[in-house]
Amino acid sequence: MAGRVISNPLVEGTDYPGKMTMYVFLTCLLAATGGLIFGYDIGISGGVTSMDSFLIKFFPAVYRKEKGETRTNQYCKFDSQILTLFTSSLYLAALIASLFASTVTRAFGRKSSMFAGGTTFLVGACLNGAAVNVAMLIFGRILLGIGVGFTTQAVPVYIVEMAPAKLRGMLNICFQLMITIGILAANLINYGAAKIKGGWGWRVSLALAAVPATIITVASLVLPDTPSSLIERGHDEKAIATLLRIRGTGDIHQELADLKAAGEVSKTVKHPLRSITQRRNRPQLTMAVIIPFFQQLTGINAIMFYAPVLFKTIGFGSDAALMSAVITGSVNVLSTLVSIFTVDRVGRRILLLQGGLQMLTCQVAIGTLIAVMFGTSGEGEIPRAYAFTVVSFICIYVAGFAWSWGPVGLVVVSESFPLAIRPAGQSIVVSVSMLFTFLVAQAFLALLCRLKFGLFFFFGGWVFIMIAFVAFFLPETKGVPIEEMVSVWKEHWFWGRFFAHEEYLPGDDAEIDK
Repeated sequence: MAGRVISNPLVEGTDYPGKMTMYVFLTCLLAATGGLIFGYDIGISGGVTSMDSFLIKFFPAVYRKEKGETRTNQYCKFDSQILTLFTSSLYLAALIASLFASTVTRAFGRKSSMFAGGTTFLVGACLNGAAVNVAMLIFGRILLGIGVGFTTQAVPVYIVEMAPAKLRGMLNICFQLMITIGILAANLINYGAAKIKGGWGWRVSLALAAVPATIITVASLVLPDTPSSLIERGHDEKAIATLLRIRGTGDIHQELADLKAAGEVSKTVKHPLRSITQRRNRPQLTMAVIIPFFQQLTGINAIMFYAPVLFKTIGFGSDAALMSAVITGSVNVLSTLVSIFTVDRVGRRILLLQGGLQMLTCQVAIGTLIAVMFGTSGEGEIPRAYAFTVVSFICIYVAGFAWSWGPVGLVVVSESFPLAIRPAGQSIVVSVSMLFTFLVAQAFLALLCRLKFGLFFFFGGWVFIMIAFVAFFLPETKGVPIEEMVSVWKEHWFWGRFFAHEEYLPGDDAEIDK
């Protein structure tokens, strides 16, 4: 069945009237604090698992290997599936939660999902801080995962719908910036907590996750919902008031008309997850799967999760390993700021390609340096100057990810979906990301033990593939109004074939559902 034909005056990159107002900036920034809980967890787990007191209480077998009481080589000191389950269980829970979160986000609004995520994460933080056995520890991690699943599904959708088109990339990257700030905060807390006498510093590290959880929970109570969500749920007057306030102009007629048209179509879509598989949504669906898949196969989260463990593996002492993690965390934050100021100027594609090449170079360099030092035997000690070189390449690698694939990948997928399937699309993004985050987190220490220095070449191979994918298959989405994004895919040399012979409004999959 043919869909409706509409004129598209915005394809050339014009924008709705309006400007960056302080109100829209503050609302997007406050919503982005949802990234703090995700980042804090990424940073905290590696530092905690490198603390002797934590290992003695929960993973004594790993502690004996690390101290040389059980014979093993450098690569295999921390190889324990139960230990990695402590880190990875959160992401398996987040995967499942994100699928339910799309329904909540669509039916009750974006801020409702943020509130659900924040409160669940808060309970999980309390359980982890008070844990007395591995079961309690893992259960707390599962609750943290549910919180992460809800917030990472809802926050990017919220920011995309609030931001003006010309600044959508910059505001969306605030979410990634908050993730990096969370990682750095966790690294700093781990460094200080490890020095607490009495062996209970790990409890401080885990319990302080309650702070970012409280921030996003309170934020979700005071934030307005987005005009798109309000219209979709039949609150037109509230939507108009919000749109007037965030755009800073009374000339909202064209944007409001487009939002209402998209909202009417959205209301007729009864099964968003089924609609998202229809032919005209295949380009966006492909990106929703491929980009988060590539993000994890860069190996970034393996390094961020296990940074202190990795640094101890290559010969650093406990304090030096934790401080090195602080350094990489600082680089992560500063480099994310670079993307904020460049993504809406140079575009998405250039940042992804440049960052990919930078990461590939560093993966090869790190693998080569470790191979020369330890070979396949894993025996030997690393000189200070040599260690500094390895850390330097890791920092350059982290910088490349932080101003490209980390934030920009999220921007591209979150801005690509039409309103009718936007929450469902974001839930797929989060689910794929969490699935491969879980797999990488669970497998990294085992792979390091078996592949040794070759693990860095393994990740480098995937970086090469993703560079080629961007070069051939990713269109530029910079500056295109979100409700007109379908035009980008229609005009692409490859994805345009999915729209051949048909002209549709964004979200017209409703006609199939009927």
